[in-house]
Amino acid sequence: MNNRQLFLKHTAQTSPTPLALEIVSASGSYLYDLAGKKYLDLIGGISVCNIGHGHPAVVAAIKQQADAYLHVMVYGEVVQSPQVQYAALLAKHLPENLDCVYFTNSGAEATEGALKLARRVTGRTDVIGCNNSYHGHTLGALSVMGSEYWRNAFRPLLPGVWHYDYNSRELIDAINEQTSCVIIETIQGEAGVMAPDINWLKQLRDKCSATGALLIFDEIQCGFGRTGTLWGFQHYGVIPDIVLLGKALGGGMPMGAFVASFGMMQELTLNPVLGHITTFGGHPLCCAAGMAGMQVLLDEHIIDGVAEKEALFLSLLKHPAIKAVRSKGLLIAIELDTQQQVSQTLARCLEKGLFSDWFLFAPQCIRFAPPLTISIEEIHTACDILISCL
Repeated sequence: MNNRQLFLKHTAQTSPTPLALEIVSASGSYLYDLAGKKYLDLIGGISVCNIGHGHPAVVAAIKQQADAYLHVMVYGEVVQSPQVQYAALLAKHLPENLDCVYFTNSGAEATEGALKLARRVTGRTDVIGCNNSYHGHTLGALSVMGSEYWRNAFRPLLPGVWHYDYNSRELIDAINEQTSCVIIETIQGEAGVMAPDINWLKQLRDKCSATGALLIFDEIQCGFGRTGTLWGFQHYGVIPDIVLLGKALGGGMPMGAFVASFGMMQELTLNPVLGHITTFGGHPLCCAAGMAGMQVLLDEHIIDGVAEKEALFLSLLKHPAIKAVRSKGLLIAIELDTQQQVSQTLARCLEKGLFSDWFLFAPQCIRFAPPLTISIEEIHTACDILISCL
């Protein structure tokens, strides 16, 4: 059996129609399949590969760490330089109250840890989230996900979770002394790139502060320069109590984190001891890769070019079939009439060497989330292919 047959027979499938592209290498903005065909990557591993595929600095960091040591002990028990140095780098570039990092294996696990921390700190159990929000597929994350389509088959879920529309007054009014936390995406990704109203976000912060509820910002998809600033919340001047990180955090390696104040995070160390624990969270190889990736992002001033590239995409994405284009940096939703149109267009794009995707809660939209290092020429190529396919 070849790899494709083995993939379909022995690998758990997440949909009835997987793409099943056999990728053998990736570099910069391109993927290469078994036949040697190259694909311009407009997904970037779902906002993971912000500095492109196979950046030399990341590869070198992985090799260097692999020569030193891999796994030695569960997270938090021994001093491992990659964890310590990366946590310090993150804290340096986050607000003062976000100075303590808990590394996890994924964004979903970061959500789980943050929900536990909010319960532990506040002594409350109720959680408020948003409709059309996405925070992961594990059971707690699924409970706060804002879509009954994905939740329903796995009920009963976490009790005391309430969902309201993003940017709605109803959400703010619902926050009270029983609310442990409000969890929102700084920019709603899977809803098709929905940005918050700045006044709403400030009122949300004020209501959480007044009631003692913690405000959690999910920056898993929009962090690390995706929106044109290092963190999405920097656009709005509102600071959360806990921030969730993932995707680009690992520089291409699997990694997540929740970040809070040192004082809050100590609540997980006693009564019970090991209040949150993970075997592989903060794996030294992942931390080395992630830190190298973040350092490249900062040192090469990659984020400085995001606004210009966003503007170029917007100027080129013109076609009668396009109903709307919503963007925040290089997170772009291109809205068509129907999901069927999106599926047909994506299939045509793939044939022409353009790799793109759709959104979970906005299937009528095409997703563009390329590496932030995508070139001006590559943007022209991508838009030319998409327009020709439309």
